[in-house]
Amino acid sequence: MKLIYEKSQAGRRASSIPDPGLENGTAIPEGLRRSVPPRLPEVAEPELLRHFTELSTRNFGIDTGFYPLGSCTMKYNPRVNERLVGLPGFRDLHPYQDDEDAQGALELMWRLQGILAEIVGLDDVTLQPAAGSQGELTGLTLISAYFKDRGEYEQRREIVIPDTAHGTNPASVTMAGYTVRKVNVDERGNIDVDDLRAKVGPQTAGLMLTNPSTLGLFEERIEEVASIFHDAGALLYYDGANLNAVCGISRPGDMGFDVLHFNLHKTFSQPHGGGGPGAGSVAVRDILEPYLPAPIVVREGDSYRLDHDRPKSIGRVRGFGGPFGVFVRAYAFIRMWGPGLRDMSETAVLNANYMLARLRDHYELPYDRHCMHEFVVSARGLKREHGATALDVAKRLMDYGFHPPTVYFPLVVPEALMIEPTETEARETLDAFCDAMVEIVREAEREPDLLKQAPHSRPVSRLDEAGAAKRMVLRHHGGDD
Repeated sequence: MKLIYEKSQAGRRASSIPDPGLENGTAIPEGLRRSVPPRLPEVAEPELLRHFTELSTRNFGIDTGFYPLGSCTMKYNPRVNERLVGLPGFRDLHPYQDDEDAQGALELMWRLQGILAEIVGLDDVTLQPAAGSQGELTGLTLISAYFKDRGEYEQRREIVIPDTAHGTNPASVTMAGYTVRKVNVDERGNIDVDDLRAKVGPQTAGLMLTNPSTLGLFEERIEEVASIFHDAGALLYYDGANLNAVCGISRPGDMGFDVLHFNLHKTFSQPHGGGGPGAGSVAVRDILEPYLPAPIVVREGDSYRLDHDRPKSIGRVRGFGGPFGVFVRAYAFIRMWGPGLRDMSETAVLNANYMLARLRDHYELPYDRHCMHEFVVSARGLKREHGATALDVAKRLMDYGFHPPTVYFPLVVPEALMIEPTETEARETLDAFCDAMVEIVREAEREPDLLKQAPHSRPVSRLDEAGAAKRMVLRHHGGDD
């Protein structure tokens, strides 16, 4: 497929702009004028329409196929959410609208804060952070503020993270000014408690933990882990990336966590991936409430307002109230499920265990346990016996019409394939994916080169990824060198 610049023919136009009636050179200061016209593609309207329509067919999304990208919770996004977020009262609201003229929006945010706090068993919520990684940084900054207030900040400089953690965890710890202290997992995929005890002390500020972990396993000794940190005066941070596994079943606050971030765009459905939109709302125990970003939405009688008068606040972490459109979709999604939110998580866990049962005899299983909402298998046996890697399996899945799962993560599992089906897929879809995974094993046995050269049916075949990284071409030069 040619670039639109390559389709350009001088003089062709898809539209014409009305003459503004200004004399040349009178509307723009001389120092800001172009010396040469901008190089823009010149195509007629039909060519323009066909070009972008064809591009759209090359996109893969949850609307076009199964998307089992582990830890990313690529679930179906109900269309009713889009209708609600498009209501004029929400869609046309200006961010500088006075509180008294935005009561409906503020009420929605206030109610969402309360619902989220109840779901995770904590006391207060800020909706401001734009996505999970910013939620992590916000939560760690709250921990810093707490210890500064207690005069312990200089003493507590370490955050403990298991070696299965999301990559954003150590990055956020470093950005927040802490030192990462790694702890190992044991043979069952839990935190190695003996290793942990040796690493927690008066220098510890907290723990960052995803539960269930990126192995798709629930931390079996979480209460003991929480006691170790609380007994040392430290706090517990919950990475909410995998919250889809436990809604209505167990609450991080009851497990002992003090602060967490949500990924509203994952757990509560949003069109996401490719950079957004997202929302990384943060919930805290009452001891951290004074430090929450300002403003937060409060209720006074029957009215709602933004409360800016928060003297211990860490300050604003995002413009205005946060990604409001994400709030509307999440609120609609949660209200749609209501008390059945537990069914959502139970179905997600059931789907994952069904697929695990179908695949366990064909791929290596690094931890032989029931999984939560996702699971990890390994292509190590395929690589050892046939030379086919996890990357080859992922690429070959594209020929079967599926988005690949997460590969090579978590790092503790060689040739890892992390699969998350979510609750929104039918059994026929799960079976079709498992059939493809099993058939790929047979192909590796019969014809391993078929996998090594996959994909065969996509517009672009196997890329030279190392070459692309070393010789990046980031823009079209329009024929210039």
